[in-house]
Amino acid sequence: MRAVRPGHSAGVSTPVAARPQPPVPTRTILATIGWLLVTALALYILVHILQVVTWLVVGAFFAVALAPVVGWVQRRVFGGKRRSLATLLVFVVAFLLLAAVITAFAVPLAQEGTKVAGQLPRMIEDVRSGRGPVGGLLERTNALQWVQDNQDKIGKFASGLTTPAAGVLSGVATGVAGFFTVLVLAYLMVLEGPKLVEGTLNLFEPTTGERIRRVATDCARSVTGYLSGNLLISVICGVLTYVVLLVSGVPFAGLIALFVGLVDLIPLIGATLGGIVAVLAGFLHSVPAGIAVVVFFVVYQQLENHLLQPLVFARTVKVNPLTVIVAILIGVELAGILGALLAIPVASIVQVIARDLWDHRRGRPKEEPTVGEERRAALPEHARDDAGTDPAPVAGPDADTPAHGSSATGVGAPRA
Repeated sequence: MRAVRPGHSAGVSTPVAARPQPPVPTRTILATIGWLLVTALALYILVHILQVVTWLVVGAFFAVALAPVVGWVQRRVFGGKRRSLATLLVFVVAFLLLAAVITAFAVPLAQEGTKVAGQLPRMIEDVRSGRGPVGGLLERTNALQWVQDNQDKIGKFASGLTTPAAGVLSGVATGVAGFFTVLVLAYLMVLEGPKLVEGTLNLFEPTTGERIRRVATDCARSVTGYLSGNLLISVICGVLTYVVLLVSGVPFAGLIALFVGLVDLIPLIGATLGGIVAVLAGFLHSVPAGIAVVVFFVVYQQLENHLLQPLVFARTVKVNPLTVIVAILIGVELAGILGALLAIPVASIVQVIARDLWDHRRGRPKEEPTVGEERRAALPEHARDDAGTDPAPVAGPDADTPAHGSSATGVGAPRA
């Protein structure tokens, strides 16, 4: 038999009893329940004030877009003073321009509506007899026969359209109230924006406040670049539409082109919505004109979505074309038309913040500005010198692992 050395057991292992887990403190449980209740309450409030949040977001969007204009007017016209007068002047001019656009639509529509009301009995008779452009089109497509065979269904459908009239009026009233609310919010944001920004930045350290200011300036420039790029695309769409309608002989080419240019401000689907109106006007004029307008909008829609829009936004907003398309698709899926309008500036803002975080973590100056022309570092020069943000040498495998025959305390130390 082998002798058992003193101090050693005979090979029989004693199981170690598991330590009992300490109970969760009552304070932790109550804190967790409290945070859950606060989160649920915040989500409940957010759902019920979603309309107000939407107005705030849209108002902030227009405030950021108009702030550079207000600043320019304040410097050039009022000598750097009287920001309230500069803000009021800019908003009055913007309101007058919007009123002029609405008038450009309303006056021709009212005049033509009066003419159509006077010619309506003769037009109905021409349609029933298959005469005129509309009657000829219905006659060739056998649509007139279908209308005559389904007069009862069409009458029931028309009578049903008058039912939600109260809902339509309520929606119009909400839209008008929302417009003026957004206008007032944007005005107050532009007017009190500098004071609010300065008060917020004073809560941080000087270095951090300066960094936040630069990032916010880059974000504001991205929004301004998006607006300028979107307006440029809409002008191109409106001009090309006017040329096609004028060559095709479609009446009211200027009015229709103006409408197409305005709705083209909506990314991806704006040109399609405007194209529907232009195509209907083309077919009402003549079949060849309608076909020409259809071909033009099919080609232009593809060029705008896959070539013109990504290229222009890539230059003005500094966002990759693929990112532009993906952002628009995600925005449409999440928030519809509003999401489509805000998708590109939001993507640009996320890019600006992500790039600044990356540059700050690396501790190196920006090789080129994210947006704009000023070439500044992620941190000021004195801040980088004080913080000692020079990149530390990367430790290789030999730095962490002791060499053969050496220890952590010295090279060549004798082993114990």
